[in-house]
Amino acid sequence: MTTQHPLDDPNADPFEIAQTAAAQLAEKTGVERHDIALTLGSGWGKAADLIGETTATIPAEEILGFSKPALSGHTGSLRSILLPSGKRALVIGARTHYYEGHGVRRVVHSVRAAAAAGATTMILTNGAGGIKSHWKPGTPVLITDHINLTADSPLEGATFIDLTDLYSQRLRALAKEVSPDLDEGVYVQFRGPHYETPAEVQMAKAIGGHIVGMSTSLEAIAARQSGMEILGMSLITNLAAGITGEALSHAEVIEAGRQAETVIGPLLASIVEKL
Repeated sequence: MTTQHPLDDPNADPFEIAQTAAAQLAEKTGVERHDIALTLGSGWGKAADLIGETTATIPAEEILGFSKPALSGHTGSLRSILLPSGKRALVIGARTHYYEGHGVRRVVHSVRAAAAAGATTMILTNGAGGIKSHWKPGTPVLITDHINLTADSPLEGATFIDLTDLYSQRLRALAKEVSPDLDEGVYVQFRGPHYETPAEVQMAKAIGGHIVGMSTSLEAIAARQSGMEILGMSLITNLAAGITGEALSHAEVIEAGRQAETVIGPLLASIVEKL
């Protein structure tokens, strides 16, 4: 007999569960408050080793509301890191993707738990397909805005949240101080788990998109609801379907992330130093 996940109960308050998760996190890490949270997607994991001193690592499933990640390339852990500045970073290596079919509450739980733990800055990273033909696999790109094609939202009821400057212009400017040649683009979240068709990629381009992927947008909305400032970054792991005519594969995504680690890890660590 399987136990119902607490966030699957429609009568449960997801914010209360996030508060409980934050309390458990504080107890297990010995850290009362975290200042910055980072969700490290495919290819970005190396940054966790570079931003500071890890003082605690916890299997994510030990914290209420978290699950083991379903995707290869995610660590399944929560790390508390002491930054050189004296601030605390919470590194989330346990992302629940929308395509897993667990519902939006579980997708955004990590963000809400981080906010409940005190984080006021949320860094969301991912591996994604690029639409701009000059982007090569391994190119890091700042997210300027998103188009949410999941037809879903983490907001429930008559909850109206302004998404102007969702991906903070201030934080993007700080990132460009570290790397002035960082390109930018609009992220388009599809439902997945299948890759987009060439026609869907052309649709994304026609409506103003430059990056296609299966995460991040719903998390960013939840982070804004929680009052966090958001920095979004994509690692272009491949050119999107139809751009080159080549077939896509998850193995290609993982390999591109692995090869880019030595560049994007230090880049993200240098950005975190400025926060």
